[in-house]
Amino acid sequence: MAGLVVLGLVLARVLVGTPMVPLDQALRVIGGESVPGISFIVMENRLPTAVVALLAGTAFGLSGTVFQTLLRNPLASPDVIGVTLGASAGAVIAMAYFQADGRTLFWFALAGGLLTSLLILAVAGAGRPGAAGAVDNRFVLVGIGVAAALSALISYLLSRLSLQNAADAMHWMIGSLSTSTWDRVAVLGSAVAVLVPALALLVTRLRILQLGDDTATSLGLSVPRTRVALILVAVTLSALTVAVTGPLSFVAFLSGPIARMLAGRPSFPLAAAVGAVIVLLADLAGQNLFGSTHLPAGVVTGALGAPFLLWMLTRTPTARTGR
Repeated sequence: MAGLVVLGLVLARVLVGTPMVPLDQALRVIGGESVPGISFIVMENRLPTAVVALLAGTAFGLSGTVFQTLLRNPLASPDVIGVTLGASAGAVIAMAYFQADGRTLFWFALAGGLLTSLLILAVAGAGRPGAAGAVDNRFVLVGIGVAAALSALISYLLSRLSLQNAADAMHWMIGSLSTSTWDRVAVLGSAVAVLVPALALLVTRLRILQLGDDTATSLGLSVPRTRVALILVAVTLSALTVAVTGPLSFVAFLSGPIARMLAGRPSFPLAAAVGAVIVLLADLAGQNLFGSTHLPAGVVTGALGAPFLLWMLTRTPTARTGR
């Protein structure tokens, strides 16, 4: 059912817009036929955007669910604990000091996300044995502190940019699918194709970790190594996606809890589908519901995520996804 909803939204993203694309003509173009005026709209504009939205939502949904499940905290998503801000800081540094764009910007953003995660891991001691609750809480608190520092760094860097470069950086930091291309589809698709199977292999170990460190150790699991491996896979998924689309606010944060509410338990496949639905819906809404004004998808996801965060804090202030 979730797959059908995602497929329907991908099709809607291709068909709906200005101008509208008839279904039969879209199918002919996708099938390889050249239709004057429609082929460019479908194959070079809307279809790559829809595929990037699908892949980005999947990656964010999985990344957020790993963090929330592993750290037993519904607030522990990459955008809350600083990973996406690290990727953003890397990109802004590239813009401020190297006038970078395109492929160079991508690598700087990826490096920023990975270095941020390594810093949090080192300070929080996630690679050392210890009480699960203490390590989990430490990781979240350190992440929030690092996020605050990165936010200040980004503000400083933006003040050093020219008006044009600052505007470009701000547009990227909002999170947008407007620059989606088949090259970006290939980059993000390759990353998802490698990292999702790696995560699937680690999910069984994650379920053992949820039994507690002592039980997991008695079952022969290396708790520190497993925890670090899961975090690095989740961080790489998130950082790669931020490098391609910018930081789409709250997608990673929303996907896991919504999937849990729908399934009654943590579900990685459903979280991936929910993430894809959120990004596709946000992009559809931003491009079509505000007249001549086209809003980036990140604006819409931010507007959805903020009230959900407040609702979660008031409804389940001590909720933990591991229970």
